[in-house]
Amino acid sequence: MMAVRRALEFLLTRVLRSRLGIAIALAVVVFGIIGAARLVAGSGDPALGLSNRPSQPITTVEPDAGDDGVIGSDTPASPTTRPGARTPEQTADRFVAAWLGRPGMTAEQWHEGMRPLSTPNLVAKLAGADPAGVPAGQVTEKATLLPRTESFVEALVPLDTGRLRLELVAPDGQWFVDAVDWEQG
Repeated sequence: MMAVRRALEFLLTRVLRSRLGIAIALAVVVFGIIGAARLVAGSGDPALGLSNRPSQPITTVEPDAGDDGVIGSDTPASPTTRPGARTPEQTADRFVAAWLGRPGMTAEQWHEGMRPLSTPNLVAKLAGADPAGVPAGQVTEKATLLPRTESFVEALVPLDTGRLRLELVAPDGQWFVDAVDWEQG
């Protein structure tokens, strides 16, 4: 009897007052609550809940409706130009010549050379640009045109120090450069 008393005294005075004792007591309480809940709830159907999977794939479109992708397999329409207006090739060549500039050209002259070939959006973006910052000196090959739609063309122009990428748009059949991107080569 004395051994039981000493064991209870040790448990109440030392173990349950320590962090380890409190953690063990909490674990016993939590597992007791979980066990009681399982006994009260009874056995459940294992097919219910998260383990229930559909027997067929879930489709959100009609599988026989055809290709609904953004990029079609058709070749893009050739660019259309208003009669008497510049073609995309001419616009790209003239813009590149104006963009490259010439020695001794002022920033104002440089901007004026590109203004008639650019959209108002591009003119605004190039407002603070300086021709001295143009990283190329000359065209090395003819521009490659990639028509995307009837009114949108991408032009890739190889230069001596990289490649210039132009996006040309023709909202009314007259071609303008809308974006300029430089890729160091």
